[in-house]
Amino acid sequence: MSGLDPAIAARLKRNPDGLVAAVAQQRGTGEVLMMAWMDDEALHRTLATRRGTYYSRSRQQYWIKGETSGHTQYVHEVRLDCDGDTVLLVVDQEGAACHTGDHTCFEADVLLEAEG
Repeated sequence: MSGLDPAIAARLKRNPDGLVAAVAQQRGTGEVLMMAWMDDEALHRTLATRRGTYYSRSRQQYWIKGETSGHTQYVHEVRLDCDGDTVLLVVDQEGAACHTGDHTCFEADVLLEAEG
């Protein structure tokens, strides 16, 4: 059972696996850093500790951003989107956000460049 506030839990629209998308955005610049998944417990832990805590679908366990790499996220704000199926974490990212070592997970594959 999760410690997530029942009022918040009632607003979440989870996928069939019980997860919501979580997008991490750099505070100040608005740069999108990464996307991961959260269940109720991961969201509760993030709200309680201000450390980005996610649920790994492949490992089926919780992970705290930077716990092994040292590339931590301090969470300043957590916002729920209007549909209740995505949370936005406004963070201070220390080091790389992407597991590849890139600053963001959106650096390597640009599918369409800005014009002009």
